[in-house]
Amino acid sequence: MKKLILLFGIIMCVIACKSNTDTSPSTTPTTSGTTYDITVIKDKFYSSSSFSSTATATIEGNYLVIKTNGTPDHKSPYYSSSDSRYEVYNGSNTSFKAAPNTIATQNLTFRIPLNPKEASSKSSTPMGPIGVSLNGIPFFNQYAAGGAKLSGEINGFDQYGGHPQMQGQYHYHVEPLNLTAKKGTDAFLGVLLDGFPVYGPKENGALVKESDLDAYHGHTAKTAEFPNGIYHYHITSTDPYLNGSGFFGTAGTVSQ
Repeated sequence: MKKLILLFGIIMCVIACKSNTDTSPSTTPTTSGTTYDITVIKDKFYSSSSFSSTATATIEGNYLVIKTNGTPDHKSPYYSSSDSRYEVYNGSNTSFKAAPNTIATQNLTFRIPLNPKEASSKSSTPMGPIGVSLNGIPFFNQYAAGGAKLSGEINGFDQYGGHPQMQGQYHYHVEPLNLTAKKGTDAFLGVLLDGFPVYGPKENGALVKESDLDAYHGHTAKTAEFPNGIYHYHITSTDPYLNGSGFFGTAGTVSQ
């Protein structure tokens, strides 16, 4: 009888433990096989007095379509000196040296998957635009012209973290300082061509470390825009700054 009572107790303990395991909520969102809906970020891109770049966003079929003229909503030493938006460099980089390029108006259309998911085969990011920030300025990857490191070119970034290439296309490789000043260092800052959002260098009040991110410079966590969790990229202050080994998802297109 004692053996039967002991056996019954063991069985009940196993059942209780199994029940506890099965009903515990997951605290870490996963990405495997997950398809997201990024409709919620459409209205983050808009035309107003605060965004002179006139970035606009619409939904066309399965794509979020963002159109912009690519001119920054802040001043820069890369505007022509006769332009009212010209401002002499007043940043903190004592090694700043302006490139000979000047900002020119663009005609950019980004077609970004509305329902991004992890790509089964990852692709590297191209030279040129790999995404777009809230103020309509393109994001570029972690390389300078010819695939060189940014270590030299970074001294040509203006006080807001951007610069124009030879054709006058202004862009950010690193933190867009005007945006983080306005929105916050933990804020949603834009989206890459694969549909996954880009956030600032902080999360939950702390700086994001490279060790917190995967090879593509992102991770999955809850955000203000995606309270159920989403894979997203973070901008950090060290190489690769915005994106690592390529797109986590399948990239859309950009036309110029």
